[in-house]
Amino acid sequence: MKQFSREKKFKTRSVDGTLALGERIAEILLPAPKLVVLRGEVGAGKTTLVKGIAAALHAASEEDVTSPTFTLVHEYAGPKVRIYHLDLYRLETERELATLGIDEMTAEPDALVLVEWGERFESIVSRMDAEIAMEHGEGNERGMMVRWG
Repeated sequence: MKQFSREKKFKTRSVDGTLALGERIAEILLPAPKLVVLRGEVGAGKTTLVKGIAAALHAASEEDVTSPTFTLVHEYAGPKVRIYHLDLYRLETERELATLGIDEMTAEPDALVLVEWGERFESIVSRMDAEIAMEHGEGNERGMMVRWG
C-alpha cells in the first residue's frame, strides 16, 4: 500500500455538504497533474464529491457531472484543469484498463484524474498521488479521509 505524508478527515451530513466539500478537497488536490483514487462502497458519495470538485474548479456544473459507470470515462475541461472521471467497477483485468488511455491522461500537465474503484488495480494504486476514502454514516452522513503527499 502506498504511503502518504499528509491526511485530513472530513465529515458531511448531507448531499449539499458533500458538494461543498468538493471545493476544499480541490484545493488539496492541486496543482495538477494528479491521479486520485476514490474509495468507498456503492452509494458512498464518490460521484457527488466529483460533482463538487468539478464545480469548484469551473470544469463542469454539478448537474453536468454524472457517474461514468457505463461509459467508463467522462472528461470535463476547466480554465486551469482538465478532469478525467473514471469508474473501473465494470473492469476486471489490467488489459481492459490499458485500453482507457490512463497513461495519456496522467501525462497531461493539467490533468486531475479521479478514479472510482481504482483500488482494484495495482497499476493504479502504485501510481496514485492521493486517495479519498469515503464511508457511510447514519442517514446522509459521510466520512472522508483524504491522503496525499
